[in-house]
Amino acid sequence: MTPEPRHEARSRPATPGGFLAGRWFSLKAAAAGVRYTFRTQPNARIELVALVLVGALGWRLGISRVEWAVIGLISAVILALEAVNTALEALVDLASPQYHPLAKHAKDAAAGALLLAVLGSMWVALFVLGPRLWERLF
Repeated sequence: MTPEPRHEARSRPATPGGFLAGRWFSLKAAAAGVRYTFRTQPNARIELVALVLVGALGWRLGISRVEWAVIGLISAVILALEAVNTALEALVDLASPQYHPLAKHAKDAAAGALLLAVLGSMWVALFVLGPRLWERLF
């Protein structure tokens, strides 16, 4: 049984040195993607500031470990979707440099997925932080 030929267009060169070298290369590539997202996307920076503010408020209000887990998970989902949205936009721009309605739909759908996640995170914040904040204020 012969292995299937590898696709010629690679996103990265082959990494000599075995399993660990390949994992290190992947980690560096992922970190570069995170840096690119935060460097080029103002909304990613806004989301990061919001995350810090929610974290500070959660610490001040003394939320539980489970509530921290929920806040952490939804925060990771938001930041991950921002990175996926950034990647999809770059890919669509590469594949369709001229305007095309399908390219617009792809970009809009990715942005819409992120918007839905942000709205969901606001709902989570309302239910996790809202009651404690209400008690402190009134």
